[in-house]
Amino acid sequence: MFEMLTDEHDRGQVGIGTLIVFIAMVLVAAIAAGVLINTAGSLQSQASDTGTETQQAVANQVEVVHAYGITNYEDGGPDATQVEELRLVVKKSAGSDVIDIDSMTVQYTSSTASETLTYDENSNPGDDNPSGFTTTELASSTSDTALVNTDDRIEIGILLDSTEAPVSELDVLEPGDSATVEIVDQSGAQFSYGVTVPATFSDTAAVVEV
Repeated sequence: MFEMLTDEHDRGQVGIGTLIVFIAMVLVAAIAAGVLINTAGSLQSQASDTGTETQQAVANQVEVVHAYGITNYEDGGPDATQVEELRLVVKKSAGSDVIDIDSMTVQYTSSTASETLTYDENSNPGDDNPSGFTTTELASSTSDTALVNTDDRIEIGILLDSTEAPVSELDVLEPGDSATVEIVDQSGAQFSYGVTVPATFSDTAAVVEV
């Protein structure tokens, strides 16, 4: 029933073959484990980065507290008939990280134009020829380029006068016209705000709510 091995030389050959197969299996398992560990580490890193970016995109929000338009009455005309500049007072929402204004973009869309504006560090609201949107600090803000606390307020200015605006397609808004301003911060979080010029307003109004 059982075969007796009487040749010691044959017994040694069987043992070495088994050992070689065992070592090969261990090496293959080690290589496979290394690949799995590297892949798991890479996926974990990507998942962590994606989670952080998603959390920032959800938590980081810019809110518009107040919005108004500057009419052409300030130019000395007899009547106020158009809105030549938009100004939006913004703050950061609760739980947001610091909002970096100079890394922010503003997407302006109206019935006649759709343009992406960037921050113009050399201009302030009211300037005649900015190269992008402008800012000025309000309330307790200590900077016009960062929203640090929830009580900080910064005013964003968008010039619409087609002869002086940074983009010639940004036409003035007539009574009854509307536009959308989408603010995108450094983390990719977006806040969309719709502005609508009143269909009628005083012909001596220098400022109108939008």
